[in-house]
Amino acid sequence: MELVSPAGNVEKLSYAYAYGANAAYIGLKRFSLRVKADNFYDDEYKTVNNLKNQYPGKKLFCALNISFHNADIDNFLSEIDYFKSYPFDAFIVQDIGMVRTIQKHFPNASLHLSTQANCINREAVKMYRDLGFCRVVLGREASLTEIAEIKDAVPDMELEVFVHGAMCIAYSGRCLMSAYMNGRSANAGFCSHSCRWDYSLVQSGSLALEEQKRPGEYFPIFEGENFTALLSSKDLCMIDKLDDLKKAGADSLKIEGRMKSLYYTAIVTRAYRKAIDSLEGRISAAEAAPFIEDLYKTSHRAFGTGFYYGKENANETVSGETTSEYDMAGTIVKKLNAAEREKIFCEASRTAAEAERSLDGMHPEARKAREKDLELHPEKIPHFIEADEKRHLYEYKPANQTRSGTELEALSPDCAALKIPPDTYCFVDPETGKILDAVHHNTPSLLFTSADLQDGAIIRVRAQREG
Repeated sequence: MELVSPAGNVEKLSYAYAYGANAAYIGLKRFSLRVKADNFYDDEYKTVNNLKNQYPGKKLFCALNISFHNADIDNFLSEIDYFKSYPFDAFIVQDIGMVRTIQKHFPNASLHLSTQANCINREAVKMYRDLGFCRVVLGREASLTEIAEIKDAVPDMELEVFVHGAMCIAYSGRCLMSAYMNGRSANAGFCSHSCRWDYSLVQSGSLALEEQKRPGEYFPIFEGENFTALLSSKDLCMIDKLDDLKKAGADSLKIEGRMKSLYYTAIVTRAYRKAIDSLEGRISAAEAAPFIEDLYKTSHRAFGTGFYYGKENANETVSGETTSEYDMAGTIVKKLNAAEREKIFCEASRTAAEAERSLDGMHPEARKAREKDLELHPEKIPHFIEADEKRHLYEYKPANQTRSGTELEALSPDCAALKIPPDTYCFVDPETGKILDAVHHNTPSLLFTSADLQDGAIIRVRAQREG
């Protein structure tokens, strides 16, 4: 089975490929249902083309899944030459009006039907096949039984299904709440996630909801047969049920989350990669287990199995914030070579000697005062790295503030978690070789450690939560 992962920007695309996705889906500015994701624009197509060359055989899908107004079609056509710069293997569309346009301008790209089209029956799949689609991303309301029936009826159509991520309480994600309450249409990519807000249950003749920041504005609750569906749904997780999806006829498994973090993209992709490899006999269940276990350490709401086994699980709602056991600290960009290491060590020696000369050049009274201050505040004493053949130097990209003395963990595509104790590493200023007390988001830095790490490894720390 194919694994398809989300990529909200170029960096996430790189990690989706590196951590095991067979294909990744991205959005383009103004034409994607995740407009708040970074999406892709300007000259990023050059980097995307390089990534496709770096990972031969990996596919790239374009999520062109908004509901198009006339002006949207005109805007798309006006930028058609730019879109042709991307190495797209397929377009994911829901709007039938875009079919001929895609077929005309991208004759070598496949057509995938978006889940937004809520296709959940065999006759609809046949119709889309006849229109030129080769794959249907089934509506999330389709059960395992229905998937099997569709595959039996239309065996030549590829079926893609969601296996992990946030679920929308509305039918196939066709929600009107955000547009009604906040003027931001979910079907144009501007969903404000109104279903996650804080509501009170009130009764004045009939039951209604009152949103915390909209006092006096009531939203009636309507009950269906045997259920009352309210707002925020569970997150989908099918990692322990992939065999059932395979038997039902699913060809491709999709992870939701173009707006999620790089950490989420990598860890969830890696977990499903190992689960699929175990299912298909490439690795053992024991080898896959630690990677699958790590999946539960990402941010998520309570997990469920959606509609695959019936409506009961899908109709259970949850509340509260998503939390994770870990925070992402940063990423390893690359391991420095011998010449780069030597340059850093020389600069550290030079800067240390310059600091000593500066102290020697002070007036005796000034030096005495300075030394007294350093005695009272030893944290002010500058320290510089020295050559150590047992340690490696890595270019490090911090994602969040991390203080020295914190235990780190390194993750890579084939290493579940490698602990890096505080006494085995330090952060370093790449300009001076000075040892740093802490690093901060996007501040250039180095990691000097005895741990042997892969390029692209993710560094994480245990989350420190208030309360």
